[in-house]
Amino acid sequence: MNPTGRRAAILAIAVLTTVATLALATGVGATVPGRNGLIAFHADIGDAGPQIFTMRSNGKQVRQITHVDGVAAMPDWSPDGRQIAFTLNDCAIGMMDADGGNVHEVASDPGLCLSDASFTADGSRLVYIRFDPGLEIEQIWSMNVDGSDQRFVTDAGGPDPNVSPDGRRVSFKGPPDGALFVANIDGSDLRQISPSISVTYKHDWAPDGQHLVVSDNSDPGPDDAVNIVTVRPDGSDWRYLTHYPAGYRANVGGYSPDGKWIVFRLQGPGLVPTMYRIRPDGTGLHALFQSSTIVPRFIDWGPAVTRNG
Repeated sequence: MNPTGRRAAILAIAVLTTVATLALATGVGATVPGRNGLIAFHADIGDAGPQIFTMRSNGKQVRQITHVDGVAAMPDWSPDGRQIAFTLNDCAIGMMDADGGNVHEVASDPGLCLSDASFTADGSRLVYIRFDPGLEIEQIWSMNVDGSDQRFVTDAGGPDPNVSPDGRRVSFKGPPDGALFVANIDGSDLRQISPSISVTYKHDWAPDGQHLVVSDNSDPGPDDAVNIVTVRPDGSDWRYLTHYPAGYRANVGGYSPDGKWIVFRLQGPGLVPTMYRIRPDGTGLHALFQSSTIVPRFIDWGPAVTRNG
């Protein structure tokens, strides 16, 4: 075999190995909705930067669970509700227990920025963003939850990568317009599923994998609104759940583990920032938490803790 053939064969093996690893790391159980647990989010704390908070699903018992010297942001719950992955000091991946204990760095790389970690459905791996500021290259990678076995997934997009509940696809906000994309877990079959608009940074898969939820404007002007939309993974059935007027911002967090609710933050003229929940059909709007000092961002609704034995 000539050198070109050997390189092609090695690349093919690497791609197949990555696909198999991520697929096995999710499992068919990922499509079964779970029980609702705590809600996590980050909020800016004065000049100290963002820290992570949790609260009960009824909006009670809000508590700050990180007190790092720097940034703790973008929380993502493990499927068993026991751990939270997060962005640590902007350019590293951190991990901690659900109560904020055992905070530790999982992965960092000098000269690179690692962020936006989210769990695969069985909790054995993370997908995350790997950004090279020198080359201005943003890629999606995966790794074990201890930081080992780091593998390239795709360079087709970036912010907020999320693996589908069945483990076969990955979604993310991608260039050139900042639209929402879905691809196979190996990066193939890339598909833009939103219009060519800059959707918001945060999005989420429904627990049954039949829809994704996102907000429709990441950079609104004073005369613009931000509203919540659901869409199928093939790009069909683009449907608005909210219809707020100009000046109002409905920034989505994600689905509840049982799939019956979507949580989001609403801000607007004369409003105190408020976290709401709403049914996936747009009904049942209900306020959970309101504060002018703790403004919830990057909201993630976690599952009830799975007990062993």
